Amino acid sequence: MASGNGSFVTEFLLLGLTDQPDLQLPLFFLFLVIYTVTVLGNLGMITLIGMNSHLHTPMYFFLFNLSFIDFCYSSVFTPKMLVTFISKSNIISYVGCMTQLYFLCFFAISEIYVLTSMAYDRYVAICNPLLYNVIISPKVCSSLVLGSYLMAFSGAMAHTGNMLTLTFCDANIINHFFCDVLPLLQLSCTSTHVNELVIFIVVGINIIAPSLTIFVSYGLIFSSILHIKSMEGRSKAFSICTSHIIAVSLFFGSSAFVYLKPSSDGSKDEGKISSVFYTNTVPLLNPLIYSLRNKDVKLTLKKTLNKR
Repeated sequence: MASGNGSFVTEFLLLGLTDQPDLQLPLFFLFLVIYTVTVLGNLGMITLIGMNSHLHTPMYFFLFNLSFIDFCYSSVFTPKMLVTFISKSNIISYVGCMTQLYFLCFFAISEIYVLTSMAYDRYVAICNPLLYNVIISPKVCSSLVLGSYLMAFSGAMAHTGNMLTLTFCDANIINHFFCDVLPLLQLSCTSTHVNELVIFIVVGINIIAPSLTIFVSYGLIFSSILHIKSMEGRSKAFSICTSHIIAVSLFFGSSAFVYLKPSSDGSKDEGKISSVFYTNTVPLLNPLIYSLRNKDVKLTLKKTLNKR
């Protein structure tokens, strides 16, 4: 085999989500529906926000970026994943695998920090409404989103750069449905101690700090909601915040379960199932939770469709 980037392997074989033939076709149609709804939902939000000037506010600016990230994130691996369900040739090149790994890390970390920015935005809106326009200015919004992408760039470079230093001798079968960090480490014929250390540091920083920020923000939000005298207003605020917390917990919880536990613990199938939550389910749910439950978005969508 020709060598490249210190690797003797020029291509990898993806085993996919399951090796049971009877499940391949049903899973193909299931994930095809999920991907279609994800693409339509997120592209719909991007178009709706872009076309309506009254939605050009900080909250919808963050939603616009979240929808863009979710669309790109799901598109990095889902088309290849669908092919593995119906094709006997589940091969991905070495370069293609490293490229997929980079963009998966980039968009996953971007999502983490955009979700964190959204939690901070809601905290200021509910707990400091009089200072909202001062604190969450257009410049601050742009800085928060730019910072999210910069953190994503550095994290993705750390993971991919370290992966490029490894040597893959003979083993090239990835027991997963995409090129992920941990399954690739298991195939290396050189020491992976540095890579594992980088994973714990980068993932720890990008999960623990943002998750603490999010839950502290929502904790303060819930505290403020309890002081709302109107039962209807309190119930509505609780409903919205609870939905946000569920989506965030699903993304952060499943990510932490996969990356922060020791590699020897648990089965590989558990990692695959957890990966489905933060790669497929969250991008599907975000347009529903953050957008379609929003009265302004539904009203704008109705007006836009009526104009058409």
